Amino acid sequence: MEINDVTAMIVDCAYHIHNDIGPGLFESVYELILSDMLADRGLLVQRQMAIPIRIGDKVYDEGFRADLVVDGRVIVEIKSIERLARVHKKQVLTYLKLSGLPVGLLINFGGDLLKGNIERLVLPHAPNLKA
Repeated sequence: MEINDVTAMIVDCAYHIHNDIGPGLFESVYELILSDMLADRGLLVQRQMAIPIRIGDKVYDEGFRADLVVDGRVIVEIKSIERLARVHKKQVLTYLKLSGLPVGLLINFGGDLLKGNIERLVLPHAPNLKA
């Protein structure tokens, strides 16, 4: 399956969740439901995956925790806030850089509509995304 198919499946599930239950719940609830829906569709989903940070010759085992890593290729950062800020995009881009993963989705379930609350982020020098 191509990475665009994976991200499309994630976005589709997010829209279904938002339409069914709407905004107002904790991020952890949306994370649980989204991970379950994606697993039901046959994708490998890892929740709260520790991503190490490498600086020089040192490795810090728990640099950050990715909300979801889907299919070993896509980081999903989930928010449940009124409005996304630029810092949230920077956060996902940093996660991509540190993890070496090619694509990230920033999904905010806190808005009245999901439209305008999903960002697909790719590092400028990301490898071929068809893998």
